[in-house]
Amino acid sequence: MKLHTSALALFAGLMLSTAAMAEPVSVDGFALAPRIKEKVDAGGELNIYVSFHDTANEFAPSIKAGVLKGDEIEGVTAKFIGPVGADADAQISEIETLMNDMDGLAISSVSTDALAPIINQLIEAGIPVITYNTDNPDSKRLVFAGQDLVQSGREAGKLMGDVLGGKGRVMITTLDASAQWSLDREKGAREGLAAFPEIEVVRTLNTGTDPQEIYAAIENAMLADPGITGILSLECCSTPAAGEWVARNEKKDAVKIVGFDLLDQTVDLVSDGVIQATIDQAPERQGYEAVNLLATFLRGTPIDNLDTGVGIYTPENIAEIAK
Repeated sequence: MKLHTSALALFAGLMLSTAAMAEPVSVDGFALAPRIKEKVDAGGELNIYVSFHDTANEFAPSIKAGVLKGDEIEGVTAKFIGPVGADADAQISEIETLMNDMDGLAISSVSTDALAPIINQLIEAGIPVITYNTDNPDSKRLVFAGQDLVQSGREAGKLMGDVLGGKGRVMITTLDASAQWSLDREKGAREGLAAFPEIEVVRTLNTGTDPQEIYAAIENAMLADPGITGILSLECCSTPAAGEWVARNEKKDAVKIVGFDLLDQTVDLVSDGVIQATIDQAPERQGYEAVNLLATFLRGTPIDNLDTGVGIYTPENIAEIAK
């Protein structure tokens, strides 16, 4: 499935950059592994690996597209890796197998707790590690490239409140309610919704990752509580499923949707007014910057956190990227 993620330029005022910047990190203060230092000093080809937390996810192809652009950087070989399915053990095992070939690793962790030790192990071995898409701030990673997840959740919550006119009953949906990215987004979403005292968050629905199960979970939840008037999705894949349910059941006027990302189906549903707003996090840029930041660091230029922003698309501006 082709993803509409190449559009990085948004309407003025719609791209918000909110992540607090840390102090720049320099290779001068990092003890590179001798084999990596020797290669860098000789101007050799850098092997940079980019590990994504679930390569079977519909969001993954856009991240990979960015990594492939990073592979075009002169003197860099960029490789996209990661488990099929959100499997922390599989992600760790793959990194352990490949670490002696890595000159740098960018990682989006299946689980921040589970992956922090391997990140720290690589850092201590002199292999630079950055995080992207999903941060692991309690690890020793160098910097993070991606969206401020809490802030993007706040923006989603505010949008939900606005499209409901400040009143209603909201269900939050997520592929994995226990994942750190989901917890961060939900925290922000609830903060954003708290500005609307007449809106009740009735539940958080953990849908799982299988497309049919996602739709079935939403359908069952809506049948069990027909008074829900808003669905706030925290990620790529329950957003179009919610829209599909609304369209099939002709609930466009009764149930409003705010979600994330720009899958083809989501773009179409926003164009049709079934989904009221979706938030882009520039995944292709995230994949590219995951490679570029490591290459920049290894070649001696300090690097810092990079916020890829909050791009808001509604029926009013979705034509910018619609087919």
